Amino acid sequence: MRLSDEQYEFIKGEVVALFERYDVRCIPISGFELAYKMGITLIPYSSLTARQQEAVMRISTDGFYMEDRYGNDIIYYNDDVSYKRMNMTILHEIGHCVLDHRGESEEEEAEANFFAKYAAAPPPLIHRIKPERSEDIANFFCISYTAAVYAYGYYQKWLAHGGENYTEYETRLLLLFKPA
Repeated sequence: MRLSDEQYEFIKGEVVALFERYDVRCIPISGFELAYKMGITLIPYSSLTARQQEAVMRISTDGFYMEDRYGNDIIYYNDDVSYKRMNMTILHEIGHCVLDHRGESEEEEAEANFFAKYAAAPPPLIHRIKPERSEDIANFFCISYTAAVYAYGYYQKWLAHGGENYTEYETRLLLLFKPA
C-alpha cells in the first residue's frame, strides 16, 4: 500500500524526533536499545511456555506490539530468527507504538513498515557512506540483503528528488550522527 506524501514526511519526522528524544547516535540502529530506552518491555517467544508460544505464533510469526491493562508497552518477538530480522521486527513494532496504532489495518502496517525501514537506514545516513551497491548498505547498517535492496532503491529515489537539499528533520538527523 502506498501512503500519502504527507504520511511519509510525518513518519520520517517522528523517527528523527524519537532518535533525538532517546539520544540515538550509533549505527547500526538497535531496536533492542531503543525499546529499552523507551521503557518498552521486550518478551522473546522462547521465554514463553509451549502453549503460550503456540498462541503468539497464531498472532504473528514475527512479533507484535500491545499495551497491557496497566498501560505498559510490550513487544513480543520471535527470537528463533536472525538478529537482523528480530531487529527489524522490533523497529516495526516500535513504529506501531510511536504512531499510536490501535488496530491492524493495511494502512497501519504500511506505516509501521516504512517507520522500520526509515529508522534502520535513513537515506541521509546512507548518503554518507556513498554506497555503490546494496551490500554496502547491508553491511554498514546491519540489515538483511533484502532490506538493503529496498533501502538502496529508496536512497536512489531520495537522490533523484533533491537528496542533499536536506529537510529540517534530515539536518537534525545528520547532527545526531556526526562523523567521528
